[in-house]
Amino acid sequence: MTALDLSSPVAVVGTGTMGQGIAQVALVAGHPVRLYDAAPGRAREAAAAIGARLDRLVEKDRLTGAERDAARARLTPVESLAGLAGCALVVEAVVERLDVKQELFRALEDVVGDDCLLATNTSSLSVTAVGGALRVPGRFVGLHFFNPAPLLPLVEVVCGFATDPASATRAYETARAWGKTPVACADTPGFIVNRIARPFYAEALAVHEDRGADPATVDAVLRESGGFKMGAFELTDLIGQDVNESVTHSVWQAFFQDVRFTPSLAQRRLVESGRLGRKSGQGWYDYGDGAERPEPHTAEPAEAPAYVVVEGDLGPAAELVALIREEGIEVRAGEDHGTGLVLPGGGRLVLADGRTCGESRDVVHFDLALDYRRATRVALSASRSTSPRTLARATGLFQALGKKVSVIGDVPGMIVARTVARIIDLAVEAVAQGVATEEDVDTAMRLGVNYPLGPLEWSRRLGGDWARGLLDNLHGCAPSGRYAPSLALHRHAYAADKQEGTPS
Repeated sequence: MTALDLSSPVAVVGTGTMGQGIAQVALVAGHPVRLYDAAPGRAREAAAAIGARLDRLVEKDRLTGAERDAARARLTPVESLAGLAGCALVVEAVVERLDVKQELFRALEDVVGDDCLLATNTSSLSVTAVGGALRVPGRFVGLHFFNPAPLLPLVEVVCGFATDPASATRAYETARAWGKTPVACADTPGFIVNRIARPFYAEALAVHEDRGADPATVDAVLRESGGFKMGAFELTDLIGQDVNESVTHSVWQAFFQDVRFTPSLAQRRLVESGRLGRKSGQGWYDYGDGAERPEPHTAEPAEAPAYVVVEGDLGPAAELVALIREEGIEVRAGEDHGTGLVLPGGGRLVLADGRTCGESRDVVHFDLALDYRRATRVALSASRSTSPRTLARATGLFQALGKKVSVIGDVPGMIVARTVARIIDLAVEAVAQGVATEEDVDTAMRLGVNYPLGPLEWSRRLGGDWARGLLDNLHGCAPSGRYAPSLALHRHAYAADKQEGTPS
């Protein structure tokens, strides 16, 4: 099954931002495009707005004047669904309500032929449920574009329970012919991206609710240590707190209130107060005229230790040993009584492992970094039993390596480590359940939410058992079930151990 021929008309129903974006993508690809909106006159307004964007593409040398004129000639606003007769594909981008979408597609079936591909751009509803009311449900698929559709490459092609595989293949190949990067996905709550991305927001909110760190510090650590393009608080402000919370709530409900997807009370209060982010002028941050962005907590300068003693295998943090040597700090070999760095005086510096610092004597934890050499900030945590001298020397050590240091509360798993571990867990589970392939999961998370690494790629880099071990310890600290490793992650870790030839 191949992509739709460029002579085949494509229709878009719903002419908001997303609908206009999808129409522009199909139009620039070369299709005749028809626009319909239930609100009178809205389709004509949308056509004019798309024409203006085509003008800007010409100004930026991304289209020629002739290509723009040809595209405009192929764009037709229509005033009734009857105007969509003869279309080969209809993509819906209307309000996220199941009853509205079902009613629309039932009406469309009376207009288009049985060979017309019908697609929903829903981000939170079940594709199976939307298509369940159709006379010919096999031709119904999900085509989930990301906003702004003309710029973002990812399209999740969602196969509902009744979708004919040939229909899904045609939708996939059509998206690819439009210059997009499609990924195939089974119909699961949140599909790939909105399912696997939940911990990125949830763990930042949890750290804040536990008074571990303020939003500015959490965001700085996620960016400067974790390698994420934006922190969770600034990103939800950009998305809209109401929109982000709505998706979280939808996924949570769709998974029968699975505790791993539980919404945040702090975010609920923010939405209730009307602080929706950039669009309202206030969210976690103030976007009013003259408002100053709060600074992350950054420790005062401290003296670096004269030496460190390396015990055991530092695992994902092994690169630190070379960095410490390069800065002229003596590195001594210790015994394999544990893993970490022993500081002068006997205090220990240990990579976050899902336990609290208070469970050990005189310990400072440091957070996971995507790349310790390139990271510009590292988070440390300490407990009341940690000596001030140990915390000062740990701070000075990382400062000597050129890092800013943020000291947060004694939060198990810290910020980056617990976030990455949970993302890996959900990704591994999705693959095991046949939601998508490893390659498609990694592609979706890199392109859909701009993660620095795909979750499965991250797991391979960190070691197959790393996420399971950290989540096991976190579950011991907070045994609500939120952090219990999935069965899929246990199997994934065991398979990785067998492949590496180590005992499980």
